[in-house]
Amino acid sequence: MILSINKVTKQYAAHKALDDVSIEVPKGSVFGLLGPNGAGKTSLIRIINQITAPDSGTIHLNGHKLHPDDISRIGYLPEERGLYKKMEVGEQAIYLARLKGLSRPEAITKLKYWFEKFELKGWWKKKIEELSKGMQQKIQFIITVLHDPELLILDEPFTGFDPINANLIKDELLRLNSEGSSIILSTHRMESVEELCSHIALINKSKKVLDGEVKEIRKKFRSHTYEIEYSGNAISFANSLWAGYELIDSGQHGELNKARVRMLNSTSTNELLNALLPNVEVHSFTEVIPGMSDIFISVVSESNDAGMEVGHE
Repeated sequence: MILSINKVTKQYAAHKALDDVSIEVPKGSVFGLLGPNGAGKTSLIRIINQITAPDSGTIHLNGHKLHPDDISRIGYLPEERGLYKKMEVGEQAIYLARLKGLSRPEAITKLKYWFEKFELKGWWKKKIEELSKGMQQKIQFIITVLHDPELLILDEPFTGFDPINANLIKDELLRLNSEGSSIILSTHRMESVEELCSHIALINKSKKVLDGEVKEIRKKFRSHTYEIEYSGNAISFANSLWAGYELIDSGQHGELNKARVRMLNSTSTNELLNALLPNVEVHSFTEVIPGMSDIFISVVSESNDAGMEVGHE
């Protein structure tokens, strides 16, 4: 594991930001840290970056207890962007790179590479305030990855980017990950989780409520629902379904009919097809696997309902 978080708790006055949270981040993973606003994600990120300390619990990086020197092994892009608006772009980038431990010549060499890659060469002598929000975001991303950190922590990294530049950042994250960087991605964009993340943890109201591999979580939340495209009579289709199935919806899709059917009890896909084939011609038969957005909403709602029941008792 690149990062092991064990029973971390953090309290701010009357507000408990984190309550006995334990998370394992596998080495080489793109790990989604998810949750509604105010769930505790940013508090946990600040603790990992040693901006604040936990009230209890421990964090280990690469098998050893987190130490102040480990900051040089971590790249952190916070949600709140902070560049000095009156400084020139190039000098500010060099200054921030020096804070990461690079010498001035090293910083200039690496920055020239990244500025060319992100089409920022002509902006080296401009002031930060002259840059668009998206261009400022590019500068901060470059500074985050410039020192080749083992662990990248990105809090809402796609905010402010148009689709073209959001894809540019996604491509860079995938490349960095393929070259050995482990990445923690905190985002509300579930499509980014689907595209990038191999593992996730979901925090709600200061507690971890779900974690694991994305593919395994999606399997766990299967509803045994299938989308079927067919030609033939819709009434005959419906009549083919006996008590082991539920017709969720149906309609026209171009020249074909389309329906969603949920299998109940222990019925099998072969039994469903055997029931349909004498009456209609099946053109496609696809299992509907829930997306991370559906799972997020389901788990958070269930967690909130459970909390209300406990409070009522």
